[in-house]
Amino acid sequence: MRQSTNLRRTTSVRRYALATASLAALLASTHAATAAEAADAAAGKGEAVVEEVLVTGSRVVRDGYDAPTPVNVLGTEEIKAAAPANIADFVNTLPSVAGSTTASNSSGSLSNGAAGISALNLRSLGTGRTLVLFDGQRSVVSASTGQVDTNTFPQALISRVEVVTGGASSAYGSDAVGGVVNFILDKAYTGVKATAEYGETTYGDNPNSKFNITAGGGFADKRGHVLFSAERVRQEGIHYYSRDWNKSGYFAIRNPDTTTAGLPYYVVSHNVGISSYTPGGLITAGALKGTYFGVNGAVNQLAYGQVSGQWMIGGDWKYSSSGMNGTNSLAPDEDRDSVFGRVSYDLTDHVEVFAQGSYAKYKGLSYYINPTQTGIVIQADNAYLPTSIKTQMTTLGLKSFTMGTSNVDMPASGSAMERETQRYVVGAKGDFDAFGLAVDWDGYYQHGETQTHESLTATWNTARLALATDAVVNPATGAIVCRSTLTNPTNGCVPLNRFGTGVASAAALAYVLGTPYRDQDFKQDVTAINFRTNSLQGWAGPISLAVGAEYRKEQMGGFVPTQYQASGWKYGNFKVTKGEYDVKEAYVEVLVPILKGLDFNGAARYTDYSTSGGVTTWKAGVTYTPIDDITFRASKSRDIRAANMSELYDTGTARSNSVSINGVSTAFVQNLQGNPNAQPEVADGYGVGVVVKPRFLPGFQASVDYYDIQVAGVISFVTAQQVADYCYINKVTSYCSQLVYTGSTLSTINLYYANLNKLIARGLDVEASYRVHLEDLYEPLKGDLSLRAQGTHYMENVTDDGVTHIDLAGSNAGSTPDWIYRLSALYKLDPWTLNVTARGVSSGVVSNAYTECTTSCPASVAPYYTINNNHIDGATYFDVSASYAFDIKDVSGEAYISIKNIFNKDPVLTSNPNNLGAENTVGYLQTNRSLYDVLGRVFRVGVRMEF
Repeated sequence: MRQSTNLRRTTSVRRYALATASLAALLASTHAATAAEAADAAAGKGEAVVEEVLVTGSRVVRDGYDAPTPVNVLGTEEIKAAAPANIADFVNTLPSVAGSTTASNSSGSLSNGAAGISALNLRSLGTGRTLVLFDGQRSVVSASTGQVDTNTFPQALISRVEVVTGGASSAYGSDAVGGVVNFILDKAYTGVKATAEYGETTYGDNPNSKFNITAGGGFADKRGHVLFSAERVRQEGIHYYSRDWNKSGYFAIRNPDTTTAGLPYYVVSHNVGISSYTPGGLITAGALKGTYFGVNGAVNQLAYGQVSGQWMIGGDWKYSSSGMNGTNSLAPDEDRDSVFGRVSYDLTDHVEVFAQGSYAKYKGLSYYINPTQTGIVIQADNAYLPTSIKTQMTTLGLKSFTMGTSNVDMPASGSAMERETQRYVVGAKGDFDAFGLAVDWDGYYQHGETQTHESLTATWNTARLALATDAVVNPATGAIVCRSTLTNPTNGCVPLNRFGTGVASAAALAYVLGTPYRDQDFKQDVTAINFRTNSLQGWAGPISLAVGAEYRKEQMGGFVPTQYQASGWKYGNFKVTKGEYDVKEAYVEVLVPILKGLDFNGAARYTDYSTSGGVTTWKAGVTYTPIDDITFRASKSRDIRAANMSELYDTGTARSNSVSINGVSTAFVQNLQGNPNAQPEVADGYGVGVVVKPRFLPGFQASVDYYDIQVAGVISFVTAQQVADYCYINKVTSYCSQLVYTGSTLSTINLYYANLNKLIARGLDVEASYRVHLEDLYEPLKGDLSLRAQGTHYMENVTDDGVTHIDLAGSNAGSTPDWIYRLSALYKLDPWTLNVTARGVSSGVVSNAYTECTTSCPASVAPYYTINNNHIDGATYFDVSASYAFDIKDVSGEAYISIKNIFNKDPVLTSNPNNLGAENTVGYLQTNRSLYDVLGRVFRVGVRMEF
């Protein structure tokens, strides 16, 4: 039963990579064209290229304007040198980007449809507080959670990525609380280019390939320009497999010794495993406790270690956890296909019209975990019980026993997502003179639509599983049947053997398993118009002014077959979610020179939401350059984030889970519901920084920026574990009503989106870069050298939900360690380009709320516990890449290799006792995917051809 539904083989991927490389070579030998490289050549010679630029985060245009809000630019050269699998992976290496969602770490997003999405997260404020733009425009969402999958953008036509690390709601509207990531389209590309690429890990797994082809050129005497790009990506995932570093049983659990005074509340240890189930079933209570069923139903006795709730240290820990370890996919299967086209035409010397369209399709597979079940009641007359167990039960007078199992005979549960995104834009831009002012303008209409088929892999139906488990012998025929069939012969039940591994029949599994799914449709319509001028004359220079308006409508609908609704399945339990809202906005922005070297930038935007009414956002910033060598900048902004579709309209995202109550793992169904009355979050952001460009060291630039963001009315929900803790430990009775019991058994925990108290984020960004022609330093040296160092110091990261307010900064169990850093060196000597990158995180703690001690520990009062080891090591990873440029007749080419994590450094093991009651903890990786590399050394080789 344990196999990926993706039947592709590694050899087929390799053949595909070779075939695409051959195609590129064939094109090189049969076609010839030229590409415009004048700007690059000028830059390479050190010539000054001055042009008006529209800086992301601002709507005003100015020659060489330095914005008061930091803007980090990732250019084509850097991106090509790194040779990332996709551009978002490269953006995620920036220290200011932390906690992003990727296809690899979203396998647990089963019920909300977000599995497989690549969504960026600035400052670790949440993907919903990072606005992602494509060429300055919004894109239709990929899920009800409001995330935009950056892989839907045409990767080969991205000229650069601009990352604004500061609030920009006054420029772009909702969501730009943490900042903006803008993928800039190369609209003027001319020529034909293609890329063929293949990659895999040092272990020979996770094979993947990419092929894209791009073309652009003019027509009608260059009054028009057309662009086309298509890309195909294939990846085989890593399923049912653990690297060696993930096999040591490294977890944090409640201290098994609860009688000795002064010991820590939590214990971090190796050799920790599960004590409440085994792969083929474990009797968990009564006289037969510890009896487990092995291969073909063989009866064995589990050796318990030091037991603490569902965990134990020592004993047969490795065997008991073996049915779960490695069932969370290390990497997903991915099929991606996309096509993009654009045409523009100059109607006059002052008016250009354009139309563009794109289509992207995603199909992915990732496994969450093998589904576990505890508290299974087995009757003494079960037909599949081994004879020895029946005999013991008769002797002991037992009528039943309870059992736990990780169901190794069943496939792992996961997601098989399909997503199609279409986006169409028509617009125009131009310039005119009026009232003595030179005015630039642009306007567009956009329609985007994402259609999703959110399907789970096989998971069980709870009612059918219960019927199939209760198997008896039909007294009339001697056949094994479901007990229910004796009274209802036509109910279709097929008995299931639950005792051991390799014992379940295919027919029984087909009866109990199903593939719940939901189809959803997201639509976005945007109309916008913008005007800009630099012609207003002020006392210290020309004043820049921008005004504009925008209308946006978001809609969501869906369909769920009746049998997959409500809560009858282990996972999935989809519900139809529908809703819509519209937004009307208008803004004004101004850039005013105050004195020589001192500029003021201010903006205001009024936004009217159909769901929550009107709100005003604004920003005010200054830049001061007393001398050419140094610039000071400061900004203050009021930003917002409105509730997304999920937060507004979820009718109940039901999913099975477990929480720890009094140290006992307790299963339940989590029911997360939207709130149509949720008000927009309001954020106040402050920033101050300095940029140094010393004249005595040409090519050097450094900056230091401090940020302080405080968000009021945070739209979120108190997690299921927090609800349980707040009720039973903190004695906050209002949360107890969210725990729904059927008799004495917990059945449901209701969760609600609401405006919680506040979120606070403070930190420091540091960057330095140096570009030099080496022969300028010492004549015998040749080539160009570019050095760049970036780091973010996370000083505070607190979400106050009204009960607790724990600072997550410095915790390596989360996404904001003390420091995240990236150092790179790029050396270019034609025809070679070499790049070396060191990236990593500092060491940190499990939680700032914990006190580390081994003896004489103070009393633990939730959530401030004691722990024997509160330290988590940092890590540094090294990446190298090299490329070689060549020419074949009139065709230019570049062969390259990239090696990520060249020293094959294992990730640091992490433990988080907050998750000790969760069902997935045993199956999840024993590290933090968002901070540490989990695949090991990764190779990528490829060839780029330009005709």
